[in-house]
Amino acid sequence: MSFRREAKVPRGGPDGGDGGRGGEVVLVCDESLRDLHGFRRKSQYHAGRGGHGEGSLKHGADGETLTIRVPPGTEASGEAEEGSDDLAGRRWELLAHGQRATIARGGPGGRGNKRFATPTRQAPRFAERGLPGEEGWVELRLRLLADVGLVGMPNAGKSSLLSRLTRAAPKIASYPFTTLSPVLGVLEDELERRQLVVADIPGLIEGASEGAGLGHDFLAHVERTRLLVHVLDVAPEYSDPTHPQDPTHPADAAANHAAIEHELAAHDERLARTARVVALSKVDLLTPERVRDAVLEWERRLGPDVPVIATSSATGAGVRELGELLLRTVPDATLAPADHTGVLTSARAGEEGLAEHMVFRPGGRGSGRGFEVQRLGEGSYAVSGRGVQRLLSRYDIDNEDALAYLEERLRKIGVLEALEREGFVAGDEVRIAGVAFELDPGVSA
Repeated sequence: MSFRREAKVPRGGPDGGDGGRGGEVVLVCDESLRDLHGFRRKSQYHAGRGGHGEGSLKHGADGETLTIRVPPGTEASGEAEEGSDDLAGRRWELLAHGQRATIARGGPGGRGNKRFATPTRQAPRFAERGLPGEEGWVELRLRLLADVGLVGMPNAGKSSLLSRLTRAAPKIASYPFTTLSPVLGVLEDELERRQLVVADIPGLIEGASEGAGLGHDFLAHVERTRLLVHVLDVAPEYSDPTHPQDPTHPADAAANHAAIEHELAAHDERLARTARVVALSKVDLLTPERVRDAVLEWERRLGPDVPVIATSSATGAGVRELGELLLRTVPDATLAPADHTGVLTSARAGEEGLAEHMVFRPGGRGSGRGFEVQRLGEGSYAVSGRGVQRLLSRYDIDNEDALAYLEERLRKIGVLEALEREGFVAGDEVRIAGVAFELDPGVSA
């Protein structure tokens, strides 16, 4: 609130400027990042605060936008919490470099007293407060954006195969669950100058789709792959002779295959339709005759649509053929278009993209009003509703001019009429957002 005062200007009038809008919190997809580890060190972020309005019609500056970088494949979802549901139910996906998602918007700034000057209110002695911006908790989940995913039982030979196909150096050991987190490698074709990202998905077990082990965390990484390589230990009884009855290593290649396929389909039915290649691993433990018989048997069982290749990471047999097959099979297409200013697209062709804009729908509380009136007792009423509460928070009700203007606004939106229908009379107590005050409907601002 400010009035112009200077020499030779006896009636300067109000000249209070408006406050600036609060800054926004924006997620930006950055392909130079690989994980969300940085969020372990810091979990609370705040955008810049809007500047205060000043005299001489000086408006406050808008708050600085806070930009948070996340790796491709990040999914952000708003979490409901007690006392604030600003972000609850919202969801964003950032898949390609440069995509942006505004997850929290700044609150509007308050208007200076110059805005309230009218022919009948020439010297308004009140101003408007700004409103707080959106706030809440957001859960970030990273799902790998790999072209090819290696899946299979623990100790099936996925890490060894990845080290042979690419230059990745995953930890390799003879015990199950050696790999505890997904490992990425790049399969290159120097002649065509093409690259494929191959992910070694940690070993799945029966019940993974229901959360057994780290099933949900592992399965989430195969959702966006365009091709799955089912690494199948062709002779588990030879690979682990000391534990043939271990439930994670049943001595039956067919049972292993069926268990993994069931968990993939149970997690997401789309995975059941993803293209497959079966890589029979550790064939160096079998005679050439048994290897040929195994390949023929699996080709007959899976049909012509699923290629079967016998591989050995120890000798390198079949690894080159598998790499060439992957380069031929995976289509040479980008995951998302170059223009990321509109809709955030999905990695899967035909899958519905997530819109960057918000969709508003009618709230629908019976009459459709944005408030409710409740009689608390003799001469006491309560008005509830998000819009009315935000309106009250903008004005100082201890200021008579501000209170008169607030009564005018409440009359225009129908609150006073609703109160009178409940029996309200001048001088009765009204509670809005826990604040009690008296209204006089007969007085106009």
